[in-house]
Amino acid sequence: MQKSITSFFKRKSDVPDESPEPKKAPKIKTETEDTKKLLIKTEDESPKAKIKAKPEPMTVDPPESPDAPKSVKVEKDTENKPAAANDAKNESDTENKEADRKVTTIGLVSTSKDGKEDAENYDPSKDSYHPLKNAYWASKKVTPYLALARTFQVIEETKGRLKMIDTLSNYFCSVMLVSPSDLVPSVYLSINQLAPAYEGLELGVAETTLMKAICKATGRNLAHIKSQTQLIGDLGIVAEQSRVSQRMMFQPAPLNIRDVFRKLREIAKISGQSKMDLVYNVFVSCRSSEARFFIRSLIGKLRIGIAEQSLLTALAIALVKKNHIGDCKASKVPEAYKDEIAETTLLLKTAYSQCPNYDIIIPAILEYDIKELQERCPMHPGMPLRPMLAQPTKGVHEVFERFGGMHITCEWKYDGERAQIHCNEKGEISIFSRNSENNTAKYPDLIARSKNFLKCPVESYIIDSEIVAWDVERKQILPFQVLSTRKRKNVDIEEIKVQVCVYIFDLLYINGTALVTKPLSERRKLLNEHFQEVEGEWQFATALNTNDIDEVQQFLEESVKGNCEGLMVKTLDQEATYEIAKRSRNWLKLKKDYISNVGDSLDLVVIGGYKGKGKRTGTYGGFLLACYDTENEEYQTICKIGTGFTDEDLQTHSEFLGKHVISSAKSYYRYDSSLEPDHWFEPVQVWEIKCADLSLSPIHRAAIGIVDGERGISLRFPRFIRIRDDKNSENATDANQVAHMYQSQDLVKNNQKTLTQTDLEDEFY
Repeated sequence: MQKSITSFFKRKSDVPDESPEPKKAPKIKTETEDTKKLLIKTEDESPKAKIKAKPEPMTVDPPESPDAPKSVKVEKDTENKPAAANDAKNESDTENKEADRKVTTIGLVSTSKDGKEDAENYDPSKDSYHPLKNAYWASKKVTPYLALARTFQVIEETKGRLKMIDTLSNYFCSVMLVSPSDLVPSVYLSINQLAPAYEGLELGVAETTLMKAICKATGRNLAHIKSQTQLIGDLGIVAEQSRVSQRMMFQPAPLNIRDVFRKLREIAKISGQSKMDLVYNVFVSCRSSEARFFIRSLIGKLRIGIAEQSLLTALAIALVKKNHIGDCKASKVPEAYKDEIAETTLLLKTAYSQCPNYDIIIPAILEYDIKELQERCPMHPGMPLRPMLAQPTKGVHEVFERFGGMHITCEWKYDGERAQIHCNEKGEISIFSRNSENNTAKYPDLIARSKNFLKCPVESYIIDSEIVAWDVERKQILPFQVLSTRKRKNVDIEEIKVQVCVYIFDLLYINGTALVTKPLSERRKLLNEHFQEVEGEWQFATALNTNDIDEVQQFLEESVKGNCEGLMVKTLDQEATYEIAKRSRNWLKLKKDYISNVGDSLDLVVIGGYKGKGKRTGTYGGFLLACYDTENEEYQTICKIGTGFTDEDLQTHSEFLGKHVISSAKSYYRYDSSLEPDHWFEPVQVWEIKCADLSLSPIHRAAIGIVDGERGISLRFPRFIRIRDDKNSENATDANQVAHMYQSQDLVKNNQKTLTQTDLEDEFY
């Protein structure tokens, strides 16, 4: 078994000096030149040394280093033990005891002579943190990867959202002051990205490949690594436990941020054995918690709970701290700077919405005043904007209550895929989804006919549109389910079976000029001046300008007959700008479904599963769903659901979600203990859900504190509609939307007594 740090210090005399070259230490043969240089001291082979206490059957004891992960204990439930884990444990016991005897604990980094903190004790969360004095790497001007790993570790162990953000801001501030060129890779690594989302650069390293690299570097058996991963549920922790038990007589050079980021980008771009070799070469240089977070980065699950909005807030706070470093005696910013932080955060988030590229934004905030950021980071074709979104509404009367006295327009709401189509000065076409995913390769047919809808020469443009499946013979729109069958990658024009038509509804940029601050009436005028319709290929959204309630109602009925979801109602002149990345009340959606009740479906995140009973045995029979609270960046439970599924649906959901099971609820899941599912999931999938109505609930946490101080909101009779592949978990229905939908109900408006979740508990077995 692994030896603890305490054991290491007790046997300190056994550790050879660095000066004399050891002659008796045996070399471990490896497959690369790097590891031929690494010598490992074999432990005492006396009988006493070979006697090891047998561990508890289902307990994993981590090393006792200052930043080693907390011990993970799994209940001794023999019925639930993975069979593979038991078999693997028995098969690899002997081999791993031998491997354990050949490794000792890695030495700690010593405290520097100038009194600054050593790497192992680096803690950016402490109240007395100073961005310069506590940056132990200040003299080297290169940020160690261990400093970032320690920051991640502290954040992972922190409960409060504000404290997590403050901790990250302290680290960012130190990097800004000491090694500013490391800020870009630090930011990308903090959200587990290697480039802007629209570039589509992903690591794509299989767990098996990572396990093999860990085995190769640590001398452990593959079956043992697999069994430990099944027990703990986190290959990153397994990697750290395996790595931290080794001491190399010639320690590789410490990893730094720039090199790790560069290596990760290289890993993402290559395949085959070369990818495995690169992973191995970095892993053997990992110390302490570096191993945990390096492996997690490769898997694509950092598990620290920092989303992009939190990261932008942390950057803004770090920037204010940097600007007032002389006034800050500790990590906390004086109260006088709170307004400056709020303003900086808003400016940074606004700039990022129109220019979602940290390679452009971060150099700008380091060199220029924050008030110049939007000017320095303008929108331009080829870089997707975060789309403007609409608020749901439940009836025509509510539309006129909101837009009373304003000039409005109604557009058909198409049941397709949101598409932002860009053309740059070189004539290159790019197509992006609502999540900024690059879908250009998915639609080669649109690119081939992109010049057909130009009315006059156009140098560059960005249009907002909806792509729908199109029946060429009947000349009509087909359901979204038909569009979803279209091939996503390596699409050949000759093999396309599902034809599409683009319905354009907005123009955001034309010939080098951004239009988002112009009113919709002006944007629409420019759209008609520069573009033309081509039947079945490019068409303008069917629209009606009216302030007559009867005409709106009739237009809604026409949209339903035209195979659309309903209407989008927008202001034309007043409050009619394009609000990037916002769900604005200047756009309202009026859908055909549940108009007399809820008024809209909800897009909810699956966070838990309940084992099925009876005919559903072997799959999940029900699921725990949550909305997303954008302000607190947490998932709040809103209902349990077990209806609307076919047997095939349940099998598909069980297979997919079974790959995303986690050992316990995330720190940012808000739920009542009575709702504890059999399995918790990573927040990786969004479902569209319909319901009869919404009610206050004593156990669900959706929108808690918005409508009621102690109760959340739940759904009555929820029903599964479909998987929303076009949305990620942070684009799910948010808490404010849920509160608005609840308050828009006639029952609530008329002050009638609403039923609680206790009365309406959904029986789904």
